[in-house]
Amino acid sequence: MNAADDFDYDAALAACARGDQQALRSIYDRDARGLLGVALRILRRRQLAEDVLHDAFLNIWTKARSFDPARGEGRGWIYSIVRHQALSVARSSGREVQAGEDALDALDASNAESAATGAGLVDAFERQQDLGRLHDCLIRLDASKRDSILYAYVDGCSHAEIAARMQSPLGTIKAWIKRGLSALKECMG
Repeated sequence: MNAADDFDYDAALAACARGDQQALRSIYDRDARGLLGVALRILRRRQLAEDVLHDAFLNIWTKARSFDPARGEGRGWIYSIVRHQALSVARSSGREVQAGEDALDALDASNAESAATGAGLVDAFERQQDLGRLHDCLIRLDASKRDSILYAYVDGCSHAEIAARMQSPLGTIKAWIKRGLSALKECMG
C-alpha cells in the first residue's frame, strides 16, 4: 500500500463542507493532474480542460455538503464532478471531438511528465503499460466497434448520440459497443 492509498477522501470532503480550505488544497495537490487528464481526454483542449478543472473545484467546494459516503467513495464523487463538468462543456460548445492518436500521445506525454517528478513512478509506469495495451487492443477492433466505444467512453455520448453521429441504427450501435467491449476485455485479460 502506498501513501496515496492512505488518503481519506471522505474525511477531506467532510472538512471542505465545514469550510476547511486546507482540505480542498490537499485534494487539489493529490489529484489535480489526474483530474486534468480526465477533462483533457474529453475536451482535447488544454485551456478548456484547465477551465473545467477550476470550475469543478469550485463545485467540489460548494457541494461538499451534498457528498454522501453511503452512496459511494469520495474519490469517485470528485472524479465524477470533473467528468460531468467536462461533458457539459463539450456538449454546450457543440464541438465534435475526435479521439485521435495525437491526443492520446499528448496525454501519455503529460502522464510521463508527472511520472518524472518522482511521485508515483511505479503507478505511472503501470498506467503507461496499460494505456499501451489498450491502444494496441483498440487498433485490433474494426472501425465501427472502436469508434462506438470511443464515442461512448471518451466523448461521453449516449447510444442515441452515437447512432446519429455514425448514421447507424441504435440496436447496431449497442451491439457494436457490447461486442467491442467483450473483445477489449479478452485482449486486455
